Amino acid sequence: MTKEEWYKQLFEHLEASKFRSSFHLKQKDLDYINEKGMDVIRQHAQDFIAKREAPAFIPNDGKQTPTKGHPVFIAQHATATCCRECIRKWHKMQPGREDSKDINMCIV
Repeated sequence: MTKEEWYKQLFEHLEASKFRSSFHLKQKDLDYINEKGMDVIRQHAQDFIAKREAPAFIPNDGKQTPTKGHPVFIAQHATATCCRECIRKWHKMQPGREDSKDINMCIV
């Protein structure tokens, strides 16, 4: 399976998930994105991933990403990058080791 095929399949499965497909950006999220710009939002995402997902051990794994309050949080739940367990299950990235900057950028 090529990388493109793998991602296509992943997004089809995410879309088919009742839980994952229930997350949508609200108008206030879109306004915030437009106000800040994608470069700032991307930096926020990188910071959130580095602090909440990258460490090898996360004591509150599964509960570290809120379901509201920032557009990145909504996107993380929609794309199953909200916790290490979801990243393992959906993206096949193994827990128990600190993620590299390359992996973090892939998640963002």
